[in-house]
Amino acid sequence: MAKKPASSVKNPVIAENKKAAFNYFFEERHEAGMVLQGWEVKALREGKVQLTDGYVVIREGELFVIGCLINPLRTASTHVNPEAARTRKLLLKKDDIRRLVGKVEQKGYTLVPINLHWKNGRVKCEIALAKGKAEHDKRDTIKDREGKREVERAMKSRQR
Repeated sequence: MAKKPASSVKNPVIAENKKAAFNYFFEERHEAGMVLQGWEVKALREGKVQLTDGYVVIREGELFVIGCLINPLRTASTHVNPEAARTRKLLLKKDDIRRLVGKVEQKGYTLVPINLHWKNGRVKCEIALAKGKAEHDKRDTIKDREGKREVERAMKSRQR
C-alpha cells in the first residue's frame, strides 16, 4: 500500500486546543495567518507547540495570541534568542477584525485559538468567537461523552 504524498493531505493540523471546546461554546470560526520567526516554523514542523492556555487579545485594532507555547529546538540558531511564550500577531482582514472587536465588547464573548494548521505552506491559526460554558453545561458535555463511549463499547462487544 503506497503512502499518500503530503500535498494531498488537506490542512494537516499542527496542534489542537481540545480544552477550548470543553470550556466554550463556539459562535463563529475564523482562519488567521500568524507572524512567526524562522525557529518557530521549524519547531512547528516538529510539533513542539502547546495551545491549551492560549487566548487572543485585541490591542490597537490588531489581534495577538498570548500563551501559545512554541518550544525551541535544541538546534535553534546561535544568533537568535528564542522565547517560547512570546506574543504573536495574527493576520486578519480589517473588516473581520472590526466585526470581532464589536462582538468581543459584548458581555461574555472572547476569542480563543482552536488549532494551528498548514495551508499552502503557511501556518494558519483557527480562532473562534466563543462564549464561556457554565458548570452545568460542562457536566452535560461529560455526560454526553460518557454515553457515546458506552454505546461504542456495546457495539464493539456485539461485533465479536
